[in-house]
Parts: sequence; structure tokens; C-alpha cells
Amino acid sequence: MHMSDALIIPAVAGTMYACSTIVTGVSIKKLDLKEDGKKIAMMGVMGAFVFAGQMINFTIPFTGSSGHLCGGFLLASLLGPFGGFLSMVAVLLIQALLFGDGGLLALGCNVWNMAFTGCFLATFFIYKPMLKKTFTRKKLVIASVVGSVLSLQVGAFFVTIQTTLSGISELPFGGFLMVMQPIHLAIGVVEGLITASVLSFVYENKPELLWLYDKTQEELLETTQQKLPKRMLLVFSILTLFLGGLLSLFASANPDGLEWSIEKLAGGELTGMHSFFHDFAASIQETVAIFPDYGFQNSESLAGTSFSGILGAIVVFVLLSMVGVTKHYLRKKKVYE
Repeated sequence: MHMSDALIIPAVAGTMYACSTIVTGVSIKKLDLKEDGKKIAMMGVMGAFVFAGQMINFTIPFTGSSGHLCGGFLLASLLGPFGGFLSMVAVLLIQALLFGDGGLLALGCNVWNMAFTGCFLATFFIYKPMLKKTFTRKKLVIASVVGSVLSLQVGAFFVTIQTTLSGISELPFGGFLMVMQPIHLAIGVVEGLITASVLSFVYENKPELLWLYDKTQEELLETTQQKLPKRMLLVFSILTLFLGGLLSLFASANPDGLEWSIEKLAGGELTGMHSFFHDFAASIQETVAIFPDYGFQNSESLAGTSFSGILGAIVVFVLLSMVGVTKHYLRKKKVYE
């Protein structure tokens, strides 16, 4: 659901940048890292995992379209809404800067549509009400599917609103909405099943890592004695390398839900918006996106895809680890002052 710059005007882009920046600032302030290294390590590893997971486009049968993991709801279920949101921001930022995936002018829109919906709307309206009082695997699975579907549906709706406010006549509100919602419903169901599988695995092996999981006193003691969930981190690290370095080579070549919807209505690529801000953002992106479309420049080598998947995951991990360490250091400094 990564929007390109061609889909929005600067006024809409600026508004969404402001909204996303405010939520990012609040998330940094509210980020809870009381558990020291565990939360920092989980942020880095799970952010890298979602980056790699987003490289795997899966085919939506009978449509000619494809979808990929969004990951906001998954991250928030493990890191809480604030940690999940910051992790998604890191993923989307690296995708736009290093790989040219999603417009730089549209980054504020993409953060709002893909991170805010999953990390805040779905978690507070679905995950928290369902799991706050009684935490069971069955409820976790249902919340995963419903939350993922909700986040994709609301995100698709926001895309429709943003393109309508930008005045793109080829994408009339009613028609675009009627195409976008069903295809993202299908993508949301698949994402929900993937999310349910990952969270069920965590629930069976290390349930205290799940947000809002109610620990017993015995489990609290065990968690305190075990500083880092080393096995869990190792498992997700290996999966990240497998997804980004190998499975990404077999991703579907079909257009994703947004591209497919545009083709349905516009009959091909849009002429798109054009302004000084579009040209400026494009020039920056062309300069910094050293691996455009997740590959080596001027090369169709599969090695470029594998390299991009692994490199992107590592960069996301490092960036989130730096954020976590800095936040933890500032918190400790404030405590001892």
C-alpha cells in the first residue's frame, strides 16, 4: 500500500507529514524501555523481520493482484503501540530512502496509512478490548485476523481520501473506494493469518513478550532471571535472513493492491501530480536510493534482491537499536540526575 508521490499534492503531503510527525514525537516520549536490553533487542529484530516480510508479495487468487505483510499490528502486539509505531516508521523510512519504495513526499501518508492504523487503531479497538482481561490463544488468533483486516481496510480508506483531496480525477472517490476495499480485505485476511501464526508461536514459547500479557508471579520471577529471550531473538533473526535473502526471490510479480486498483480505474499508470516539491523529493530519492526497486542499479541480477533484503533488515535493526539505546540512556540519565 506504499503510495507514490504522483498520488498526492504538496498540501495533503504536508498535512500528513505533520500528523505522522506528531504521533512519532509522542511515541518517542511514551516509549517504555524499563526492561532494558530486552525491549531494545526486540524492537530491532522485529522491525528487521517486518522489513524482510514486506518483500514477500503473495498472489491474491483470481485477481491478478498481490499483497504483502504490512506488519503494524504484528509489531504493536509485541512491542506495544508506541514501540510498534516507531518500528514501522523505521521500516518505511529505510524503504523510501535506500530502495525508492514509496514516495518521499508521500512518506507521511504511508506512515499514517500503514503504521498508525495498525499500531493504534487496530490495537486499541481490537487487541486491547479482546485481550486485556483474559489472554488466551483463541482470542489472540481472532484479534490477529480482525485487527489486521481492520488496519488494512482503514488504511485503504485513508489512501482513497488522500487521493480525492489531491484532486486526481482518474481516481473518483466512489469508484476507487469500491476497488480498494475488497482487494485489501483479501490482503488483510492473509496478513491476519500470518500475524496469528507468528503471535501464536510467541504465545506458545515466550508469552510474556506479548503486549498486555498478564504474568503470574512465577512467570515474573522467571522473566526477571532471563534478561534476554535469546532463543526467540535467534529464531526471528534467522527467519529475517531467510525471508529477505532467499524467499524474496520468489515474490509475486503481480501489482500490489494499490497499483492494481489504479490500473483498474485509470487503465494504466497515472499522469500524476507535478510541482517543485515533487521534483525536489524525486531528486533526493534518486540520489540516496542506491538500490532502487530492491536491486543493484542497472542490473536485474537476483543477487541484488537478496543483498537488498539482508542489507535493509540490518539497517532497520541498527536504526531501531540506536533509537532504543538513546532513549534508554536518556531515561537513566534523567533518573540519576
